[in-house]
Amino acid sequence: MAVALQFLTPSITAALVFALVTSVLFYQARRNYSRVPRLPRVPPGKTPPDCMVVIPARNEQGVIAGAVKSFPPDTVIVVDDGSTDRTADEAREAGAGVLEPPPIKGALGKANACIAGARILTSRWILFADADTRYQPGFLESAIEGAYHSELFFLSVHLTPRAESLSEHLLEPYTEALLFSSSTLQREPALLFEGKCILALREAYEFIGGHTAIAKFLAEDFHLGMLARRHKMGIAVVRAAGLGHARTYAGWKGAWRWIERKTFRFIHMEPRITVKILLTASIAALWLPLGAWLWFAGYRIGPFLLPVLVMLQLRPWYGNRLRCLLAPVAVYAAIPFLLHGLTTAFFGKQIVWKGRKVTPA
Repeated sequence: MAVALQFLTPSITAALVFALVTSVLFYQARRNYSRVPRLPRVPPGKTPPDCMVVIPARNEQGVIAGAVKSFPPDTVIVVDDGSTDRTADEAREAGAGVLEPPPIKGALGKANACIAGARILTSRWILFADADTRYQPGFLESAIEGAYHSELFFLSVHLTPRAESLSEHLLEPYTEALLFSSSTLQREPALLFEGKCILALREAYEFIGGHTAIAKFLAEDFHLGMLARRHKMGIAVVRAAGLGHARTYAGWKGAWRWIERKTFRFIHMEPRITVKILLTASIAALWLPLGAWLWFAGYRIGPFLLPVLVMLQLRPWYGNRLRCLLAPVAVYAAIPFLLHGLTTAFFGKQIVWKGRKVTPA
């Protein structure tokens, strides 16, 4: 017993506590993510489902064609939200109908585009999708089947991230883990509503006022979900399970803006989520000072075990073995992004999103 107590020096004790606490936090995050149900896969049918797709797009040249071609022919309307590049031309060449929305007073760009696209549709279902999303054959059938059998009016699909740049490979898995660290998300599905991919029953969508009712909000997807809940309509969030992919942002600048917008969303909609994210990020960042403490205390193996522990804890989010080597670096790379998002949201600073300057209300 005396030998065991002698072994538990302050530095070793701190490292063990760190290992226990972070393991619990990231286990809970993964469990929260796993509790989001998978979208049941339905084989594509011979007859396209009664669903039209609205894609609001602004300066999405080089991206928009891939999104349009993800869907069955003649099912997509691209609403060109003031693009200054070849977005509209590429959308037409890919087979989409293209619409230029009339300006609506008080409406932000994306909401304005969604309003214009939905107004001309008569399909039973409407899918609102972003230009940087991609879908597999059978996605529409699977989404509609899932919504119909669960008696849902609104379904938000959490798409599998499609990382391309170094910043995305580094930051996206870690920020995803931080996002799901809060169990509050499980109790309120609207908090997970993502405008990247929302399926709506047109009759219910029109009944609650659609995007017109939430046109002035920056987090229009969250407010759409909350509006449906207030009308006692069934809503849910599901995982795409390989049927859909999305590129969340492009490059370091995109990450900067995306985290800024996400932080604004949570600090104003549900502050507890922001607190849990910052707490988890702060605790995870202790691996380096703890490693230095162990080193100067004379331990030569412990400092190298801590980053390995972080890699193992975050490997489910990073996927393959090589990419999880980025996890210990991501813990520190994310800090300035999180702090910037926090100060922007707290002081109500101007947000730049899709080339527009927006002052959060």
